[in-house]
Amino acid sequence: MNRVSQSRVDPNGLFIFSSRPRAVESCSKPKEPPLRPVILSQRHYDKIMDDRRVVRRHAQHTIPTKAQQTSADIKRQMAIAHKRAEPGTPKPLQGRLHVDVQTDLYLEELSEVITTTDIECQTDEFIDRPPTPLYIPAKSGKDAETQIEEGELFDFDSEVQPVLELLVGKTIEQSLLEVLEEEELATLRAQQRAFRELRNNELAEVQRLQEQERRRKEEKERRIAQQKEMLRIEKETVEKITARVFSQQYLAGLLPAVFSSLRRDGFFYDPVERDIEMDFLPWLMAEVHNRLEERNSVRRLLDTMISEVGGKN
Repeated sequence: MNRVSQSRVDPNGLFIFSSRPRAVESCSKPKEPPLRPVILSQRHYDKIMDDRRVVRRHAQHTIPTKAQQTSADIKRQMAIAHKRAEPGTPKPLQGRLHVDVQTDLYLEELSEVITTTDIECQTDEFIDRPPTPLYIPAKSGKDAETQIEEGELFDFDSEVQPVLELLVGKTIEQSLLEVLEEEELATLRAQQRAFRELRNNELAEVQRLQEQERRRKEEKERRIAQQKEMLRIEKETVEKITARVFSQQYLAGLLPAVFSSLRRDGFFYDPVERDIEMDFLPWLMAEVHNRLEERNSVRRLLDTMISEVGGKN
């Protein structure tokens, strides 16, 4: 099978390789080609990876700085930045360890049991704090003293008179105010008592008027009910009288007509006449018919005998 492969260099200095695809030969064991010298300058490569003229380096995917990013890329970058900005769990303090705790709605039994050890410690007894000493500010200034003789600053006999006058005046004034207040309270109680009596009298009068109005209303309703009952009875009586008069007037000519019609139809009859019509007359007619039949038979027989005798003569 012919294989065609092309390799060339573009004007920019880049190597370009192209090869036509070919089918794989189905053979159980490939035959070893005979050894022959190969000239490197005339050798054709099927794969670009086998070409020694291709320099292999790490591929770098560069994105132009001015290229427009899609919305999906922007969202992904924002999610990555937000995830990086989230604070993580701080490191435990010295002498402590973090422990995993289940925060789900339903707890699950943990198969792995962590070995724990109880450690105890005893602190010293609590010693009461001593009382705080009283604060005394530092002394400042200079001490001085003086001597006051009796009667130099205050004379009781002359100074107590205004105080006594004021106390007596205030006491008398307070007493007068209390007396006036008691008289005013007594007057107010008397006015309240009079007002209470007047109000009770008015309430009694109102209750009496209400009871009178209630009785008058009940009497009025009872009279109205009686009047309605009387009117109803009177109306029924008038209707009965009217119906009776109408029935009498209607039956006055109806009874003779009905009796005549019933008599004509045979509902009213004389028993003897009825017996004669129903029993005697049918029997009589039957007997007459039988007698006539017998006479006719005898006559026919006689005529036959006469005719026979006349024929023999």
